[in-house]
Amino acid sequence: MRQLIDHARAFPSRCGGAGRDLRSFEGGQKPSAMFITCSDSRVVPTLLTDSDPGELFEMRTAGNIVPPYDPDVPTSEMATIEYAVRVLEVSDIILCGHSHCGAVGALARGDDLRTLPAVRGWLSRCAPPDGPRGYGDFGPDCEQPVQSHAVAQLNTLRDYPCVNQAVREGRLGLHAWYYEVHTGAVQIHDPFTGTFSSL
Repeated sequence: MRQLIDHARAFPSRCGGAGRDLRSFEGGQKPSAMFITCSDSRVVPTLLTDSDPGELFEMRTAGNIVPPYDPDVPTSEMATIEYAVRVLEVSDIILCGHSHCGAVGALARGDDLRTLPAVRGWLSRCAPPDGPRGYGDFGPDCEQPVQSHAVAQLNTLRDYPCVNQAVREGRLGLHAWYYEVHTGAVQIHDPFTGTFSSL
C-alpha cells in the first residue's frame, strides 16, 4: 500500500512533467472509444492502447460480461453503456477478452462455484445459457472459449436499444478483441469470416 500512496502523492507532478494539463478536464470528458474488458489486473486498457487520460471510457466486469438489457432491472453496466453511447457519443466500443481468464475458464469447464455464490450468480445470470463450451480439451490460455465468449458479449451489446440505434445510423462501431496476457499480442474478430487475426 505504501508504494500506491507514494505514487498517488506524486501523480500531479508526474502528469505536469509529462506535458499534460489536468485542468483541461474541468470542462468534462470526450473519450473517443469505450473499452469493455475483464477486471483482471493483467489487462490494462490504457497501457494496451497507449491512451492518455480522457481518451478511453472504461468498463470492467468479471469475465468482461455485458448483462442482457433489461430496463426493469437496471445495472451499473447498463447505465455505463447507455451513458457512453447517448451522452458521451463514443464512436467505437471495443469488447476485449483475454487469455487465461478465470471467469470464462470456469464457464467453459463447468466449474463448481458453490463457494463463490456472487461469482456463480453473476456468471449464470449474465452469460449465454450454453456458455463458451463445446471445445473439448483446451489449454490454460482458454483461447477458443474466450474468443467465443467475447463475440457473444458483443452480440448482447448489440441488443441494447441505444447501441442498436447508433450502429444502424452509422455512428458507432463495435469490435471484439482478444488479448494474450502472456505475449502482449492482440487479435481482432472479423465478423465476415468469424475468425480472429492479428491487428
